[in-house]
Amino acid sequence: MKIIACYSNKGGVGKTATSVNLAYAYAQAGQNVLLCDLDPQGASGFYLRVKPSKKLTDARFFEDVERFTKSIRASDFERFDVLPANLTFRDFDVFLSRMRNKRSRLKKALAAAGSDYDVIVLDCPPNFSTLSENVFKAADLIVVPVIPTTLSQRSFDQLVSFFDERNLPKKKLKAFFSMVQRRKTLHLETMEAMRRLYRKRFLQTSIPFAADIERMGLNRAPVSIYAGRSAASAAYQALYDELENGVVTTK
Repeated sequence: MKIIACYSNKGGVGKTATSVNLAYAYAQAGQNVLLCDLDPQGASGFYLRVKPSKKLTDARFFEDVERFTKSIRASDFERFDVLPANLTFRDFDVFLSRMRNKRSRLKKALAAAGSDYDVIVLDCPPNFSTLSENVFKAADLIVVPVIPTTLSQRSFDQLVSFFDERNLPKKKLKAFFSMVQRRKTLHLETMEAMRRLYRKRFLQTSIPFAADIERMGLNRAPVSIYAGRSAASAAYQALYDELENGVVTTK
């Protein structure tokens, strides 16, 4: 079982769109996929027309394997299941602070409840917290969307520093540029500068700023379902190809 976290310590960078489209790409490739939404806003579940369980509340997420598995929902797509978030997920840090081995509880919960899946994709809330430290420990890969702007660059610098300070393995970090507008000089300059600074951390694939991605909220489906020939659909497929196979099919 492979665990892929889509994480950023900055909000509004395209994290949930990436989680949904990347999970769908893995499912289309024949993998059994669970998209686990850890963000109490529950956007992944909304995009996939899945309602959250009212019973997976409080510390049960980490302690009750039976209730965890019963809260998993099938999506409209083959081999693609979802564990939707509910508002009680906002208190994860409170629950974790009371538990023994609090930084490894997520990994244990996923191992116990996710054994039927080849890939688990985590849609993570944008903060540094005990939960995020659980994510960093549990994930095999941490996929980080970065908008090529000054504030997003600063956020990524903070993430790398956090890993350095805690001796976490930076090889897990797989950053890529998101919401790219190539007509903007600032975007192009920032991308060039960050690739020089973090040569080993950035993938070659980038995701464009596109109306087709924004329309996910209206269509409530992965981009390739309703805009299969779009640049956005091709970019998400390229992201999957580079992560899974090391093949760069587009920039």
